Amino acid sequence: MEVTNTFMKGWRQDPSSKSLADVHGSVHVPRNAGFFKTLAAYVGPGLMVAVGYMDPGNWATDIAGGAQFGYRLLSVVLISNLFAMLLQHLALKLGIATGRDLAQACRDHYSRPVGIGLWVLAEIAIAATDLAEVIGSAIALNLLFGLPLTIGILITAVDVMLLLYLQNKGFRVLERIVASLIFLILACFGYELLVSRPDLGEVMGGLLPRPEIVTNPGMLYIAIGILGATVMPHNLYLHSSIIQTRDFSRDDTGRQSAIKFATIDSTVSLFLAFFINAAILMLSAATFHYSGNQHVADITDAHQLLDPLLGTKVAGILFAVALLASGQNSTVTGTLAGQIVMEGFLNLRLKPWLRRIITRLVAIVPALTVAILYGERGTSELLVLSQVILSLQLSFAVVPLVTFTNDKLKMGRFVNPAWVRITSWAVASIIIALNGYLLWDTVF
Repeated sequence: MEVTNTFMKGWRQDPSSKSLADVHGSVHVPRNAGFFKTLAAYVGPGLMVAVGYMDPGNWATDIAGGAQFGYRLLSVVLISNLFAMLLQHLALKLGIATGRDLAQACRDHYSRPVGIGLWVLAEIAIAATDLAEVIGSAIALNLLFGLPLTIGILITAVDVMLLLYLQNKGFRVLERIVASLIFLILACFGYELLVSRPDLGEVMGGLLPRPEIVTNPGMLYIAIGILGATVMPHNLYLHSSIIQTRDFSRDDTGRQSAIKFATIDSTVSLFLAFFINAAILMLSAATFHYSGNQHVADITDAHQLLDPLLGTKVAGILFAVALLASGQNSTVTGTLAGQIVMEGFLNLRLKPWLRRIITRLVAIVPALTVAILYGERGTSELLVLSQVILSLQLSFAVVPLVTFTNDKLKMGRFVNPAWVRITSWAVASIIIALNGYLLWDTVF
């Protein structure tokens, strides 16, 4: 009962309030089953989190990075994913060990003004995420069917009905649909890599960090954008909550087992996300950088040049299909994160349809305005800007997460060991330093 007693001392709020109460503990976990049968019960939350690491915002930064600098920013994609694996492990451990998601933990720990401030920043991050989903889906509809961006943006408002329908079918159904779309994206990019034939020697060299990433301002700007697009703040809130949909035993043994299997699910899922992000950058480098098209910096340009440069008629179509699947997947997880953040910080429970409409309107209004005034180029620049905004918000989710999981009073026997404490603060410091540089460079 050590964790339970610590839990009661470490949190101010009523521990009986559950994160995503309507699906809390709704997914069966077999007791005393074999390794693979137990692991199968935990597969799902990691894939839903991985969606955020391959959303349309990532595409814009990866395409720009590959076209301008070849394979040299692959190391940033790799390091970002290693950061993500650690931070998502901390997020799921917080949820399992304490029964609190990150938003609830912030509300419990900080004063109300600080909590409100963190909530506002979290909502900005979710709005930026949803903005990327709206623009990405609209671009995909434009590429596949020739629909104007303004019409595509308006169509994205309709997916609220589909999402509500899926939520009513149960959390496991939602996870399976997300997984299916992820594997569709994987298949599309598997083909793209086959036809683009990236230089494997250059790829291996690109995985090694180099000083010029920091010393070259243009490269550093895109590198920070990749970091912001890869490690997404709303995913930390999301993972700490949705892992609690599993009905594992709420004792020390059950929590220890849940942390082990959830970490395997998360790490493998994020490896898939790394493959997709790396594939986008490699495709851009192989197709554009070495063909004299270093100016390619947005999704539309990339789509238009793929077929003629690769000598195929389906590369562009599969690219757009993967983009649409990515945008729709991100819609699901973005909505859940919005619900978790609002309920956790404010203890305010809105109807899912109302929460979805609010979130989507916040994204649609600026996207529609820019599309009408500035067209495709403006929306592409807005897509990259949304990732920079996410990067700036990241510290305000990472620091509380690291603080809480390093606190023995809150975590009990599941507190981070010394090497994780040191590593997690090192990662947080790097994120803060890079974002501080970006803010200074942008303002001054």
